[in-house]
Amino acid sequence: MEGLLALSRAIDRFNEFIGKTVSWLILASILVSSINAVVRKTFNMSSNAWLELQWYLFGAAFLLAAAYTLKQNEHIRIDIVYGLWSRRVQHWIDLIGHIFFLMPFTLLMVYYLVPYTLRSVRSGEMSTNAGGLIIWPAKALLLAGFVLLAVQGVSEIIKKIAVMRGKMDDPNPFVSAHEQAEIDAQNLADEVRS
Repeated sequence: MEGLLALSRAIDRFNEFIGKTVSWLILASILVSSINAVVRKTFNMSSNAWLELQWYLFGAAFLLAAAYTLKQNEHIRIDIVYGLWSRRVQHWIDLIGHIFFLMPFTLLMVYYLVPYTLRSVRSGEMSTNAGGLIIWPAKALLLAGFVLLAVQGVSEIIKKIAVMRGKMDDPNPFVSAHEQAEIDAQNLADEVRS
């Protein structure tokens, strides 16, 4: 189990680095959008390449940060239902969800995206818009995002099994919205008193 936990820690560090790094692409997307708007309004000129660059940057941030979002336990789930169960049952729900839903979906996407991306790279596929960008980097981002998500899924499965076996502490203890409200209220009351 120690070897698997070491692998999980390495995956977590890698995806954390990627997730924090690509968050800057949101700023770059905003800057490109702002400059494009200023140039379009001031000089009455624009280019489809600038518009496409915006969605490339935003798409890259979204796709490449998905694995980091999973690692941080910030992915979407129905907390109202999830919070009704004991932490042990929540661990089982997560493990079953990762094994039977997340992994098959991500691996299927990787399976289909590899030839899809390779065809685009080989053909030098370009945007159909006048002055647009090449398309294959966007398709490669799709593939990279799903590969990172699948690898992070492996890490989450390893950690979930380790937590359930008592080999490690829960890295993401779940706090329901009700419990979080109570914690926030207590913190606010403590601040008011001091």
